[in-house]
Amino acid sequence: MSRNGLKASMPNILAIGGAAMLISLSQPAFAEDVVNTGYFGDVAIKGYDPVAYFVEGKAVEGSEKYSHRWLGAVWHFSSAENRDLFVKDPSSYAPQYGGYCADGVSFGTVTTNVDPRAWRIIDGKLYISYDPGAAEGMEKNPTKVVDSQRHWSEVQQTLISEKMHGDWLHPAAQ
Repeated sequence: MSRNGLKASMPNILAIGGAAMLISLSQPAFAEDVVNTGYFGDVAIKGYDPVAYFVEGKAVEGSEKYSHRWLGAVWHFSSAENRDLFVKDPSSYAPQYGGYCADGVSFGTVTTNVDPRAWRIIDGKLYISYDPGAAEGMEKNPTKVVDSQRHWSEVQQTLISEKMHGDWLHPAAQ
């Protein structure tokens, strides 16, 4: 390639590189968002309706009939209305920490096996735990919420690393 050809192509290279960077920055950080779908499948929070916790005040099983894919997982809902509420503002209804056990995250660990009936809404956010005692502990001990927020980024990085390396196919004993 001639020197003139190189000069002429440099703006094109910069434009393409700049466009690629803008596209990547404008996309949501899906690679950094992890959703607990258990060890098998791709259904979030074992098929329970995340909106029902807020609007009905209880854990309600969702249905495949009312589903929506978000962050690489399928979310089930008990009604079209709940699904539509979620679609409009999923981060308002989705459980904290991708649906991993909030109590476990407060210790900096990952607990995949959660019980969707072990939950609390604290300060307008949904927290799911592995059992009712852990959910109660999240509610009664405010430092657990603070601790889970503090540990989440490191737990999230562990989950992303394990998924990228295929370790999630062979999870460690919980």
